[in-house]
Amino acid sequence: MGRFSVMSLTDAAAARVNEIVASRGGDSLGVRVGVKKGGCAGMEYTIDLASEAKAGEDVVERDGAKVFVAPEAVLFLLGTQMDFEVTKLRTGFTFRNPNQTSACGCGESVELKKADLAALTAAQSAA
Repeated sequence: MGRFSVMSLTDAAAARVNEIVASRGGDSLGVRVGVKKGGCAGMEYTIDLASEAKAGEDVVERDGAKVFVAPEAVLFLLGTQMDFEVTKLRTGFTFRNPNQTSACGCGESVELKKADLAALTAAQSAA
């Protein structure tokens, strides 16, 4: 049985990651996504350039775009879809995360719970 992917990327997110990497020159491989404590809801998503893979990271790829997932963030990001949106009020990456239990009014921070690994394993086995 194969290992499932931590996250998925939409076409728009993959295209934006590829644009970011292309604009930074040859030393960037992709972006690194994580979570950190902060904000009024308790946690914030982090996105940084990645110039190398770190030990223990998961790598999500789509259309040549690479997203490295920090090991400490995996249980908070399982099942998440990363998208890129351009609206009248904001432009940026968004996350559809089944582990999110609430968000603050400004949209900058979220409350996350760890994924239920037993439920994920059972769902994968049934598929």
